Amino acid sequence: MAHEELHLNLRNLTLEDYGQLQELMDEVYDDIGGAWPKDTIKALVEQFPDGQICIEDSGHLVAVALTVCVKYERFSNPHAYDDLILRNEKIWHNANGDSLYGLDVFIHPEYRGYRLGRRLYEARKELCRSMNLRAILAGGRIPNYFKYAEQYTPEEYIHRVDRKEIYDPILTFQLSNDFQVTRLMHKYLPEDEKSLGYATLLEWRNILYTPPSSVLNVKKTQVRLGAVQWQMREFTSVEEVLKQVEYFVDALSDYKSDFALFPEFFNAPLMGLTDQMDQTRAIRFLAGFTEQFRNEMSEMAVSYNINIITGSMPLIENDRVYNVSYLCHRDGRVDEQRKIHITPHERRDWVIEGGDKFQVFDTDAGRVAIMICYDIEFPELGRVAASQDVDIICVPFWTDTKNGYLRVRHCAQARAIENECYVVITGSVGNLPKVENLDVQYAQSSVFSPSDFAFPHDAVMAETTPNTEMIMFSDMDLEKLKLVRNEGSVTNLKDRRVDLYELKTR
Repeated sequence: MAHEELHLNLRNLTLEDYGQLQELMDEVYDDIGGAWPKDTIKALVEQFPDGQICIEDSGHLVAVALTVCVKYERFSNPHAYDDLILRNEKIWHNANGDSLYGLDVFIHPEYRGYRLGRRLYEARKELCRSMNLRAILAGGRIPNYFKYAEQYTPEEYIHRVDRKEIYDPILTFQLSNDFQVTRLMHKYLPEDEKSLGYATLLEWRNILYTPPSSVLNVKKTQVRLGAVQWQMREFTSVEEVLKQVEYFVDALSDYKSDFALFPEFFNAPLMGLTDQMDQTRAIRFLAGFTEQFRNEMSEMAVSYNINIITGSMPLIENDRVYNVSYLCHRDGRVDEQRKIHITPHERRDWVIEGGDKFQVFDTDAGRVAIMICYDIEFPELGRVAASQDVDIICVPFWTDTKNGYLRVRHCAQARAIENECYVVITGSVGNLPKVENLDVQYAQSSVFSPSDFAFPHDAVMAETTPNTEMIMFSDMDLEKLKLVRNEGSVTNLKDRRVDLYELKTR
């Protein structure tokens, strides 16, 4: 049949379709008993109408998918086809089930090649997602196995089909639709002589499934992040800096932002209040204010109901100086991340040392990692974060030249793509000639995403005007990260060659 003549329509099956359905099943399943009785189909349509899906061509039934709900714990374990059949050939349907079970998909022989099965499977997956069910399960026949039974065990046959060395009309199709073989079942359908009674237990997991829980305990999946592109200016006191910080926190909170991100060393202008001749003493002078900034910004996080990533500031511990960022949660908790990789300038002029602990923090709006400026230029940290299921990497940075900024930007975008997460960078702008090492700043704050169809075409979610003080917002969908990691055009994390290389941390 020429494709120009097709007039396909996807819809739910009705009892009025039984005559055509009976004819179709008799033709497709002439070797295993043909069509089910009308009462069986009637019960399916009445008990679970959304699960019975069909495709018609100009009013003529050409493809059907029959589905019921089941308990995952029961049917993800070995079972037989008869476990789904009740007396009088009624099909088992559990209205309180947490998974779909694919009873059957059958296509009219003349319509094979038009990928109608894929349409039916996509409709099933959408049903599974919309009902917030855990998975789709199915017992899959292997009808070509009888041709190879003398050469291969069922396990070997399945392996060769998976490697595309053998074609099986059912298993090959199931695998191409993202189903995974979880086990081999014996005597699933004894009358299936072509499969010799064997079947595969197949599973497609709904990665968006959320187990039932209290509404108050459900974590956000739609997250708004606000970043401050900070203007370096002369300050006469700590209180003056904190007043400016609170101004931005208030503004970001007014827009219902879940996070406020500040740049690296945003409070460095306070070094202008001390002697500039000795830079090691100047940075230690600045470190004297860090505890106050941490406490005051933590109080703002609670008061304004927003998680604050404090940019970074110097911290003295055991007479050593570190570059540290704080994550001030809006519930009052405070986490700390020290800069791991120290730039030659920091090491030479300020004698700053690198931290020795890196982690991903669990928040009420996703899992967050903090990489301070230079850290983002090392891909290992991004991979460690990805192994801990990071959603958002926050990068407070401080660069004085455009080429320095571009190092941060390009590496941040690479981390977003290779680790399939969001990456936010924010820096400071303006000139401050009276403070050593703060003469000029260059920044364009940005939010990067993975590069796939669900995201902006250039993988840039938002960005600021270069070298202008402003705030930036970006709405992030954490569910899209789950989709791209499992069903994206490419799946960078899944496709790593762990048989050849791995990342070890000490």
